[in-house]
Amino acid sequence: MAWRIGVDSGGTFTDVCLFNDETGAIEIWKVSSTPDDPSRAIAQGVVEGLEKVGAKAADLAFLGHGTTVATNALIELRGVKTGLVVSDGFRDLLEIGRQKRPNLYDMFAEKPEQLVTRDLRREVPERLKADGSAALPLDEDALREAFRALAAEDIKALAICFLYGFLNTAHEERALEIAAEELPDVFVSASHAVAPEFREYERLSTTVVNAYLGPVMQRYIRRLKDRLSDIGLKVAPQLTQSNGGVIGFDQASNLPVRTVLSGPSTGVVGAQAIGRMAGFANIITFDVGGTSSDVALLQNGVCQLTGEADVHGYPIKAPMLDIHTVGAGGGSIAHVDTGGLLKVGPRSAGAHPGPVCYGLGNEEPTVTDANIVLQTLNPVEILGGRMKVRHDLALASIQRLADRLGVGVMETAQGIISVVTANMAKAIRVISVQRGHDPRDYALMAFGGAGPLHAARLARELDMARVIVPLTPGTLCALGLLLTDLRSDFALSRLMELSDAARPALEDGFAALAEQADVWFAAENIAADRRVITRTVDMRYAGQNYELSVTVPAGPITAETFAALEKGFEAAHRQRFGFIAEGEPIQLVTLRVEAAGIVDKAEFQKQDDHGPDAAGAKIGERDVWMSEAGGFVTCPVYERSLLKAGNVIAGPAIVEQMDTTTVLLPEMTGTVDPYLNLILEV
Repeated sequence: MAWRIGVDSGGTFTDVCLFNDETGAIEIWKVSSTPDDPSRAIAQGVVEGLEKVGAKAADLAFLGHGTTVATNALIELRGVKTGLVVSDGFRDLLEIGRQKRPNLYDMFAEKPEQLVTRDLRREVPERLKADGSAALPLDEDALREAFRALAAEDIKALAICFLYGFLNTAHEERALEIAAEELPDVFVSASHAVAPEFREYERLSTTVVNAYLGPVMQRYIRRLKDRLSDIGLKVAPQLTQSNGGVIGFDQASNLPVRTVLSGPSTGVVGAQAIGRMAGFANIITFDVGGTSSDVALLQNGVCQLTGEADVHGYPIKAPMLDIHTVGAGGGSIAHVDTGGLLKVGPRSAGAHPGPVCYGLGNEEPTVTDANIVLQTLNPVEILGGRMKVRHDLALASIQRLADRLGVGVMETAQGIISVVTANMAKAIRVISVQRGHDPRDYALMAFGGAGPLHAARLARELDMARVIVPLTPGTLCALGLLLTDLRSDFALSRLMELSDAARPALEDGFAALAEQADVWFAAENIAADRRVITRTVDMRYAGQNYELSVTVPAGPITAETFAALEKGFEAAHRQRFGFIAEGEPIQLVTLRVEAAGIVDKAEFQKQDDHGPDAAGAKIGERDVWMSEAGGFVTCPVYERSLLKAGNVIAGPAIVEQMDTTTVLLPEMTGTVDPYLNLILEV
């Protein structure tokens, strides 16, 4: 069983990456996604990919899968009818939230739709104090009455969230027992199992999202299990979490909220591994798909985890890689707004009908159509010749837009690229400049189907000197699945001052989290010598309303531990905010443990240097419109699979491969490194 396979299911394409443990060979494959049932495209991609390498599903040693099922169900509000039971007096907390206005000066801003309507929210008499002690016992009769009323409404999922339920789980645990009796066929989520942390509204929102998505994810996983079994898969498949690790299908079914960034997270994991191999510690990742662009910052080879994020208007407290997303992808639609200005996205043409050039009925121009017209993309065929495109249809759609704007068709196509580049640059500034990092100190790693297509212009916009294009950029998220470990995160909120008096609570808290990790290790059958535990704690100055994550040194909790925490917090605070508040008391807020089960991963072989001459990889020439050159310029076209380690390409040039196209601008060179990454430099 030499083959390992990673599958990334996106909105436009489903990517498959196969790795041979014995030979180190990498093969990639793409099929169109099937949004009505993503499992269909996944099974198809696995079968076709295996046929390409002459293997069978029974030969697989590993199958990992990244999905957008939970994300899309949340965005498109395709979850199930959900009920909610809360402490007496907190029925409207879900709607009140933090009373924050995300768009302060927008008089017409709309709040996201509530996932649980008010008539499906029930209050139950019970109350815990801020120290977790019971002020009022749980009224079980009232609870049963609430459950029966919700059953009459034919709910499919139920969220339970009691005040201070993260400190004392007794009331929520009893509510789960009663729910099993009264609502045996309903998916139930309790806050202490989903997000055992402080901040009542965010904990409530996370629990509701988990319940809302639960049956959707269960149905999807059930179908996918059946399809993979039908094609002969013998190993247990794994699913990516938002934290970059993978978990078994059963845990993913119970905690779908932890998979909302499943797809993008593995791209970051892949970029991390490739950056380490290629010798680049500081990287900004740039992942462009059909619908969106995802960016993340890796400092010293590490992407920070965040414990809380706002996903399409819904606060979620769950461990996830710090990834920022904007609606700027190859399928993003270009349009003229009410002020007569050119805008691109966030609406997308998706997989069906897709860009105009696909010839499937769409008439609104997209970023892909602009690249077809400019001929940065092959105007005849893409995907290595597997997919024909219609240059004439793309040109006609851009012409209609140009007529509305009153400018030339080529200027309009270039304008679309300039606008989408500005959108992408804005996203990168959010995760770099706004957090105290200078993007000029980082290399840009471009991947996704359209990342390398736009990377050179984006790097120029941000004054970044170097771009890294991996060997298989269009399927890096799928490859990342072969480079990650099994992973789960556990948290415990305990507010206390950073002082020696906190030592017993800190020791007890981490001991409790370690016990939870041990249970998870056992459930996942992870051998003792493959278990790794990392401890962190969220810290803040007293009175602040935000926390920063600081690593806790391994070993017993000692005076040196507290000194290291203080030093680490001050360094993180200075990095993020530019100052430290000397003399102000520091608080420990939430203790966290990351449990990792180390698995065998794909390993890449270093290639021999073949010298700078890349003539053997040149397959032709193409006239490409480049504003940097003042119009059309004749560019050599290279086939990526024919490039050898040490080869050097001078821009302007085009590099084509099955999964993407790379653009080199004038005065730019591309060098193939020993691991066959293409390094672009000014």
